[in-house]
Formats: sequence, structure tokens, C-alpha cells
Amino acid sequence: MKIERAGREQVDQVAPLFDRYRQFYEQPTDESRCREYLEQRLSNDESIIFLATEDTGQPIGFTQLYATFCSVDLITRLVLYDLYVEENVRRRGVATALMDKALNFARENGYGRLPLETAVDNIPGQKLYEKEGWQKDNEFYTYHLSVS
Repeated sequence: MKIERAGREQVDQVAPLFDRYRQFYEQPTDESRCREYLEQRLSNDESIIFLATEDTGQPIGFTQLYATFCSVDLITRLVLYDLYVEENVRRRGVATALMDKALNFARENGYGRLPLETAVDNIPGQKLYEKEGWQKDNEFYTYHLSVS
């Protein structure tokens, strides 16, 4: 397995994975819009994507990160927003390797924190995060308000 930072030239490899990731969160399939979204994020230098591939070059997983700020702690943070591994290669360490790559990138680039969110029913993901040392936040609630 190889993990590398993806650029615009890898969008066609990441887009199908990104589409399946969104389907996990009950969104309709739309690979074309996924490709467009990824292209925009990478073109505008708004996200960092790490792509995991088999030795054959077959894409098997990705993580997408967004930089943001924490005014309370006066730091920059790197949010691990998307993490997806193909079902047929799960439990082979791909997700852990992607999270490690994100953590190392955050450390090397001076980010103060690496948060993530997941669905309350994503028990396998929660078990993995906790096994890898991530700590569940029990002090804050997350609220959302649609603006459209």
C-alpha cells in the first residue's frame, strides 16, 4: 500500500471513493459533482487529500482535511473531515495509515489540533478512533443550521 498527497491529477481516482463515502452518509450518488467539488477544493488550495492505493495503483481509500482556526486556543487546526476505505480492504490498516499520515502532516506543518466528527451510529469508526488514541469530546455539543 502507498499513501500520497493527491493533486488535481488524482481527482479521477479519488472521486469514486468520495462518492461512495457520501453514500455511506445517505447522499445520492453523483460522481460528476464529487469530481467537480474535489477539483474546486484542490484548485483553490482549500483542502488536503491523501490517497491510499494498492501496489497495483488501485485506489482503496482517502482522507480529506480542511484547515481552520481555534480562537480560544489561538491555534490553527486541521480538521480530518472525510475518511473512507473500500469495504473489501477494511481491517487491513488502511484507515489507520491514512489517519497517521494526516497526523504527521499536521505535526510537520504546525497545526495545534486534529479534530474529527463522525455519525453517532458509526460504531466501527468510533472504535477505531478510540483505539488509535483519539478522545471523544463530552464537553461540547455540535449544532447545525441550514442557510439555504
